[in-house]
Amino acid sequence: MKASTIAILGVPMDLGAGRRGVDMGPSAIRVAGIQFRLIELGYKVEDCGNVAVQLPENSREGSKRARFLAEITATCERLRDQVATIAGQKKFPVILGGDHSIGAGTVAGMAVHMRSKNAKLGLIWVDAHADMNTPATSPSGNVHGMPLASILGMGPNSLTKLSGVVPMVNPKNTVLVGIRDVDIHERPQVKRSGMRTFTMRDIDERGMTAVMKDAIAYASEGTAGIHLSFDMDSLDPSEAPGVGTPVRGGLSYREAHLAMEVAGDSGSLVSLEIVEVNPVLDERNRTALLAVELVTSALGKRIL
Repeated sequence: MKASTIAILGVPMDLGAGRRGVDMGPSAIRVAGIQFRLIELGYKVEDCGNVAVQLPENSREGSKRARFLAEITATCERLRDQVATIAGQKKFPVILGGDHSIGAGTVAGMAVHMRSKNAKLGLIWVDAHADMNTPATSPSGNVHGMPLASILGMGPNSLTKLSGVVPMVNPKNTVLVGIRDVDIHERPQVKRSGMRTFTMRDIDERGMTAVMKDAIAYASEGTAGIHLSFDMDSLDPSEAPGVGTPVRGGLSYREAHLAMEVAGDSGSLVSLEIVEVNPVLDERNRTALLAVELVTSALGKRIL
């Protein structure tokens, strides 16, 4: 992390999710004080507003195998362009979701920026789910279960091509951390992809520090920086109740902070997104407040 200016960009989209409400996530995170907390850390902070997103009521659902794919793709194209512009201005993008389908647009933007410098991007994806479904394997047709597959060239065609190069990130520089709920037809795609995976069992057995240091090493090899995509459902629902797809047995409060602290200590982060905060399902905005805490841990806040 070298940039002194942070650019916040919201993506208020719930088109990729099966439950409504996550489109209010960026507002909830702003209400939780993200701009003030980052200013406290010494950064100059610019809030770039929100990427334009159509409401489901004004959008065509399209195929049941990949619902609202056309509008999700259009939103990710707008997000890609804004992220590439922000990074090109030597600012650090902090992207607020929205459902996790936005990850394809964020990574595309950072991949485009890196390619303009003849460099490569690494990726750490922290999530309860693998997000490696395709329209052929998804049991729900919800595109928020497909963004990592798209980044690695295995997802819906319109999303895989967002960065102009397929895959957007080399699988050997892609690391999935914290998974504990993987669909049965998704598993072969995870194994076939060539990316590194650390399940909750790995974290239980080895500890978060060892897992994150390995993740950073894999994502850093031959790359000029790492994008960290953090889904709030990676946490245990007792810590983050305001998510649409909660799964028991997730990261503890301290494990999540430690993951962000180790990532921040590496000095390799070039962008960050935090997604899937659903205020409709939350308790007094506590999930958004925790999201802000985690962002600050990744960007330099320490106990002493």
